[in-house]
Amino acid sequence: MEIWRALPQDFRELLHCLKMRSKYAVLLVFVVGLVIIEKENNFISRVSDKLKQSPQALAEANGTEASPAPAENGSLASLKELDAAFSQLRSHLHNITLQLVGEGDPGPRRHVLLMATTRTGSSFVGEFFNQQGSIFYLFEPLWHIERTVTFEPGGANAVGSALVYRDVLKQLLLCDLYILESFITPAPEDHLTPFMFRRGSSHSLCEEPVCTPSTKKVFEKYHCKNRRCGPLNITLAAEACRRKQHVALKTVRIRQLEFLQPLVEDPRLDVRIIQLVRDPRAVLASRIVAFSGKYETWKKWASEGEAPLREEEVQRLRGNCESIRLSAELGLRRPGWLRGRYMLVRYEDVARAPLRKAREMYRFAGLPLTPQVEEWIGKNTQAPRDGSGVYSTRKNSSEQFEKWRFSIPFKLAQVVQDACAPAMRLFGYKLAGSPAALANRSFSLLEEAQPSWVT
Repeated sequence: MEIWRALPQDFRELLHCLKMRSKYAVLLVFVVGLVIIEKENNFISRVSDKLKQSPQALAEANGTEASPAPAENGSLASLKELDAAFSQLRSHLHNITLQLVGEGDPGPRRHVLLMATTRTGSSFVGEFFNQQGSIFYLFEPLWHIERTVTFEPGGANAVGSALVYRDVLKQLLLCDLYILESFITPAPEDHLTPFMFRRGSSHSLCEEPVCTPSTKKVFEKYHCKNRRCGPLNITLAAEACRRKQHVALKTVRIRQLEFLQPLVEDPRLDVRIIQLVRDPRAVLASRIVAFSGKYETWKKWASEGEAPLREEEVQRLRGNCESIRLSAELGLRRPGWLRGRYMLVRYEDVARAPLRKAREMYRFAGLPLTPQVEEWIGKNTQAPRDGSGVYSTRKNSSEQFEKWRFSIPFKLAQVVQDACAPAMRLFGYKLAGSPAALANRSFSLLEEAQPSWVT
């Protein structure tokens, strides 16, 4: 405390001001202070070395008589006291920094975008980030935009939808959750809504203080899984987002990587994009089960051969594969604006080695992988064989990723291979030349992942 009082008034006012400013400014000043202190210590050391010389040597250099021994000892004692004062000052600055920044600070704020398509395992992979306590995770918030704003596929309408998705996404990554109020139906009242899509899939929306006391007679269409909460308070959610160290978001509604360039170049953001892909034959097999009503024609054609497969449906499949391929090729070319910010991940590799792939994704994002995430991965990749529902994030991952091979008719696999061959070759998915090859467990349909996929 005496040292603190002995400091100049200006310096004390500076430290007081620093306490009120952001932790990053404190960290910067702390580093500068250490540099200054280090220079002072070097100066003191040089002076001390000179004073440690013999009195006779000093006298000869100055042309005076040697100083008495007590004077030399007094000088050294004073220097030691001064050095101790600087050490205490350094320690004091360090303690202030730890209080305002936090000793386990994970570094700069990151913004992670998990970019995928439906039935590629994105909900499962998204949990890798949802389970990290310092990450504010949102599950498919762009669902509300798709439901509210209708765009026909192709042409200018596709461009328009991509731009709307991108602009909303940018605001969400900046914790401006109010942007969703224009798209949630029915519209929120006083920033309260019980209709936030799949709220329970985001821990950040179901923990205190965002989880407010439940309200009787209020219908919760999307409720939290493990606790009862009142309608989502968007203001509290936005504040929680700003308090978290990082933000992650999963979406299956953005496919054109090139439209994200302004978002990546925004100086307010530090975006890392992870594009998740899966064998398109497995994707189709999964969609036929999950969205049965939309694939009646496919099922009838595959099982009975009566209803012909419409060309427009095949073209839609081809268009989906091409958009995924073009985005991946752009990312793998590593243009300047995307260098170090894009990573391609195959679901099959995640399923075979989930913890290793989680470490790779966290390393790419510049985030620490916590024990909680590792524990969740261990518990949720060894689920019973019959314990995985259509939307479940619990998988017996070592068995799940090739299960589709034994449920999809070969004629369907052929259609997918014809429509998606360029994308399959890029991602390392082998074509099956016969029904026997498709069902042969010893014949792998997966080539080894390329090191160049990880930036």
